[in-house]
Amino acid sequence: MDQRRDQLAHWAADIIRQQTEWQVNAELEVVSGDASFRRYFRLRASSGDGQPLSWIAVDAPADKEDNPRFVAIAQRWRSHQVAVPEVLAHDFDQGFMLLQDFGDQLLWPALHDGDDPGQRTRLYRAAIEQLLHIQSLAADDLPRYDPTLLDQEMALFRDWLCLRLLGMTLTPAEQQMLQTTFALLRQRALAQPQVVVHRDFHSRNLMLLPSDSGSEAALLGVIDFQDAVCGAASYDLVSLLRDCYVRWPDELVQQLALEYWQQATAAGIVHNSSEQFLHDFDWMGLQRHLKAAGIFARLHLRDGKDGYLNDIPNTCRYLLDISGRYAELSAFHQWLKQRFMPLLNQRFCTEEQPA
Repeated sequence: MDQRRDQLAHWAADIIRQQTEWQVNAELEVVSGDASFRRYFRLRASSGDGQPLSWIAVDAPADKEDNPRFVAIAQRWRSHQVAVPEVLAHDFDQGFMLLQDFGDQLLWPALHDGDDPGQRTRLYRAAIEQLLHIQSLAADDLPRYDPTLLDQEMALFRDWLCLRLLGMTLTPAEQQMLQTTFALLRQRALAQPQVVVHRDFHSRNLMLLPSDSGSEAALLGVIDFQDAVCGAASYDLVSLLRDCYVRWPDELVQQLALEYWQQATAAGIVHNSSEQFLHDFDWMGLQRHLKAAGIFARLHLRDGKDGYLNDIPNTCRYLLDISGRYAELSAFHQWLKQRFMPLLNQRFCTEEQPA
């Protein structure tokens, strides 16, 4: 018996009855869990004229999740044209929230619809428009993406993927090479303009919404925003265009990155040349992919969540490809190519591709 689920169901149904005239059965459908301790459920009802209605009930244990922060960000972002779900009710003591239901249509499958060749580009442009809304917000009250946090994230790659999942034993020289690489990436991240960063702005956290306005940006809803920080301007764009769950041709990625750069420059968000911006974009991607690969390994080993395990090879392939473009990262690139990737390919039974 799931006592928390039952408590959440009755709490959410009572809230809806209090706020509306609809009689709601306290029955929840599982929507998803994510990489945190949150669980999402759908509650359904019918209006008086038979129209289907639904809400999202969230179980976010108060000792594990910062629910006041979630609500504060949601309310602030909605007031600045960012399409996040409305928080309809919350109980911080119990760790319960009731949210507007954005449905089930993630951006990810829509990007793979081959019926309309231009759809992918239009959807990414809509996502970039949402991102620019986010980056136009003041970031003063958000935690900083500071050196400590950047280093902690990159260390996940070494500690959870290299040492624990792959069983590597790193020599002192290898440890030093990784530390030097992490320091270079940290330095480049901190040198960029610092803006509001969603931290997981990718195709599984963007949702297709019905729109009557004709604006493509209104088609995309933003979820999983509670870990927002103040950090590098290129971070969320990397999350979007070099998504751990998918890979697009370099030509498309560069085209969209430059379209972002043009709009962000006009908005005063970034100030450097297009060439420097693309370099920052590459180096920020390395930091993010180190973090993501380590988190995917940790989710498997520590939390028993295997849903992200098969995304590790694609994520690490980005590390190999991008590090090979920069002389400053040649030692890291050669280590990836000669030492790390063979072990990774063996672990995941994949064929090694040429660098």
